[in-house]
Amino acid sequence: MKGRIGPGGPVCYLGSVITLGIETSCDETACGLVDSQMRVLANQVYSQVPIHSEYGGVVPEIAARAHLEKIDPIVRMALAEAELELDSVDQIAFTRGPGLLGPLLVGASFARSLGRALGKPVVGVNHLEGHLASAFLEDPELEPPFLCLVVSGGHTEFVQVEPGLRFTLIGKTRDDAAGEAFDKGGKILGLGYPAGPLVAGLAAGGKRDFTAFPRALEQRDNFEFSFSGLKTSVLRYVETHDPDFVRDNLSHICASLETAIVDVLVKKSIHALTATGMDALTIVGGVSANGYLRERMHAEAKKRGFRAIFPSARYCGDNGVMIAGIAQWRANRGLSSSDLEVKPSLRWN
Repeated sequence: MKGRIGPGGPVCYLGSVITLGIETSCDETACGLVDSQMRVLANQVYSQVPIHSEYGGVVPEIAARAHLEKIDPIVRMALAEAELELDSVDQIAFTRGPGLLGPLLVGASFARSLGRALGKPVVGVNHLEGHLASAFLEDPELEPPFLCLVVSGGHTEFVQVEPGLRFTLIGKTRDDAAGEAFDKGGKILGLGYPAGPLVAGLAAGGKRDFTAFPRALEQRDNFEFSFSGLKTSVLRYVETHDPDFVRDNLSHICASLETAIVDVLVKKSIHALTATGMDALTIVGGVSANGYLRERMHAEAKKRGFRAIFPSARYCGDNGVMIAGIAQWRANRGLSSSDLEVKPSLRWN
């Protein structure tokens, strides 16, 4: 018997298949628990942002050491949140890649050891596929086919999702990702790390047409992106304007930067939906938490008659729930596999 029996009777997920997910691809140590009805039972995340902020970015060696220190407590906290014992878990999923090798090795080793000790199946999960699961958690009725825009600090790409979770990459950034443009643009403007949320916060009170930053490939008839020129444009803007002027107009500059990024994402999405004939678009990854992107995409969806599906904000960043979620979604459809010896990978192959 799984779960806890309390004064009010058994918990609602008693008897359900339960997946534990571990995420350690970069600088969050995370564990989530999801049941076979795709209900979230626990979500625990330890963020290393305070550790890496003094370096202005993630230091892989420091990240790996922090994962080693925090992974066991985070798993225990997730089990406590769900009021479950470890032997109630039916399968264990972990992020295999892509990501930083040291952090990935920590999560893989922990998951494999746990699986061996419990005699439970262990599944290596694609980190990007995990982000896709955040959309399934938001809309349990969602089924392929649909189009997915993955937009984060390391990825900006369109993936066509077909039944059986078959993926076709139809377009991606030629250089920087959208999240990278937010973070590096904000860093150039003197904001802290990570700068993306700070840019968005300042942009909310700014004039969006204050300055015309470039929108590369916006009108091109393809599914590709390019944000490196935007980053360079922000640098040139700062270099050619008085520091006091930049400081006094920071909210307007941030609003112009955010608008340039979102304009491209929205227009490219409309083009991709039209070209593929899809009527549903999921937007996942860290940048999907951006309020202005959500506002613009929902407005276009209402206007043009397609579904725009965003995860809940708490599942946009890296988390263990999405890793457990995609493994559980696959298992529910007989698509899962188990391999205790599966190795982590910098890239997914």
